[in-house]
Amino acid sequence: MQTHRDQPDPQNGPRHDAVEVILTKRDRGSLSTSQIDWMVDAYTRGVVADEQMSSLLMAILLNGMDRREIGDWTGAMIASGVRMDFSALSRPTADKHSTGGVGDKITLPLAPLVAACGVAVPQLSGRGLGHTGGTLDKLESISGWRALLSNEEMLAQLESVGAVVCAAGEGLAPADRKLYALRDVTGTVEAIPLIASSIMSKKIAEGTGALVLDVKVGSGAFMKDVDRARELAEVMVALGVDAGVRTVALLTDMETPLGFTAGNAVEVAESVEVLAGGGPADVVELTVALAREMLAGAGREDVDPAERLADGSAMDVWRAMISAQGGDPDAALPVAREQHVVTAEADGVLTRLDALSVGIAAWRLGAGRERKEDPVQAGAGVVWHVRPGDRVRAGEPLFTLHTDTPERFERALAVLEGGYEVAAPGTSYTSQPLVIDRVG
Repeated sequence: MQTHRDQPDPQNGPRHDAVEVILTKRDRGSLSTSQIDWMVDAYTRGVVADEQMSSLLMAILLNGMDRREIGDWTGAMIASGVRMDFSALSRPTADKHSTGGVGDKITLPLAPLVAACGVAVPQLSGRGLGHTGGTLDKLESISGWRALLSNEEMLAQLESVGAVVCAAGEGLAPADRKLYALRDVTGTVEAIPLIASSIMSKKIAEGTGALVLDVKVGSGAFMKDVDRARELAEVMVALGVDAGVRTVALLTDMETPLGFTAGNAVEVAESVEVLAGGGPADVVELTVALAREMLAGAGREDVDPAERLADGSAMDVWRAMISAQGGDPDAALPVAREQHVVTAEADGVLTRLDALSVGIAAWRLGAGRERKEDPVQAGAGVVWHVRPGDRVRAGEPLFTLHTDTPERFERALAVLEGGYEVAAPGTSYTSQPLVIDRVG
């Protein structure tokens, strides 16, 4: 199922010196393919020190990379590990990657929905860090569900069920894992060449035939500015296409969080509502939009995903997918021990709900983690009862905060307090489009 990239081992190719590579980029030069191959390989093997790679990453942040360099950097990270191969499956494959948002539970209904349309979805997902939630954390709130699968289990589940959501194996782009940890502590996370190569090295190595990128824009997103988000999308689409993966990107709004929930179990419950034919309109809209792009990339434009939501077949796949990974789709989801309700002080119209504030509040309640090794609370999170444009009445609930540790309420309420606005009754509100643009 996995094969190493068919290229000369960088250890046997031209040797370089780390300082030489750093100086080239410091002086705004273009790194050669052999410099990049050597540097990434040598750092992964521990030959290049953290402080040397840190200097190079900062030089890349400040001086950028051209498209050829980004492609080479991505290829070198892919070459550091194994590539997965799904060519033996009886159906085409498609995957989705989101750059992360608040209330972004889309993977949960999307994977079974696309599988119900005849396309296999090998969704390798991660855990939450900071205010953005992790898909694996959400699914682990389901009793018995497990994130770690062997390659054989993953392939068998893709063939029998059509969808799998699991953790990436240690052998997939190990250079990226090491580089990401270093970027996180050296102030170099924001570099577009490094973001693009980090995401795409894993997705290309994953071996999917088609890929749809959900690039979030706004307060709760990594990219706050639409122009930078578009630039990132264009770079990632080009990397995918160059690697032979049919790739498109949607720029989607993240000023307001998705749906009505941010957390783990609360987002699973909302996802099940969508699969049952209900759920929040924005979650349904984005799920169907991304499904249509995935199906088009896999050559299945003849299937309407909205019909698969309505007829219950997506729910059938969800239940089979959860069961196949040891989960009980009928088990009651965890509920936090403590709740705190925030009510409206006056009648009016909700005109703003800031995604970042909601995400930080959910994080502070225990739904997220500050460090990778931190535990999360399955039942923690924020539920909002109104969305921008909705009328509110004095005394009615705006938010319900959930946590097992009530001492967390104060800090969550502090960040949430400035995260919404209620205007006078009759104030007009114009909603922004959920899908802002398409690239590819």
